[in-house]
Amino acid sequence: MKLQTKKSLRFSVTIAVITFVLAAIFSVVSESLLSNVIWVFGLLIVLLIVCIGVLFDMLGIAATAASEKPFHAMAAEKVHGAKESVKIIRNADKFASFCNDVIGDISGVVSGTASATVVLQVATMFEQGDGSTLQIVLSAMLTSLVAALTVGGKAVGKYAAINASTNLIFFAGKIVAFMEQRLKIKLFPNENNTRKNK
Repeated sequence: MKLQTKKSLRFSVTIAVITFVLAAIFSVVSESLLSNVIWVFGLLIVLLIVCIGVLFDMLGIAATAASEKPFHAMAAEKVHGAKESVKIIRNADKFASFCNDVIGDISGVVSGTASATVVLQVATMFEQGDGSTLQIVLSAMLTSLVAALTVGGKAVGKYAAINASTNLIFFAGKIVAFMEQRLKIKLFPNENNTRKNK
């Protein structure tokens, strides 16, 4: 088996495992939060999950659209986050896969589950059980709202990601720098000779 194929399979398995773990964490946390708050706050939690999905979708697209050239001068001057921004761009495929596929898709699934919980809370408040007309109408309305906000948000996010990719990646680079330097969490492999120049 070719080395590139092995690396691709290893990355796919790693992403699958990470997705499983993060999805479980997101689901448990969101369900725990929703079970202890009134439906208004539950709705805000749903909207927050949608916003997280949109933000990570933006970052994933920005990584594929950005050029590393603007960061070289900053890295030479030891600007915080510049070196990490270059790493993000050089690993754009993996970074985008994590942001768009892992976090983005998890946010979509969890927001749908959270929406169902909120709808059930509202229906119960009006003494309407599961399968009632109110529950069905609310479910359709909230599902449509979440879908519209997700798709609309990602559409706006794509435009912003393409036109402000440098700023977005610099923001992500600062976060990565904080995680690697302060929290000692290694997110990227050692520098390789692969460069992305545009």
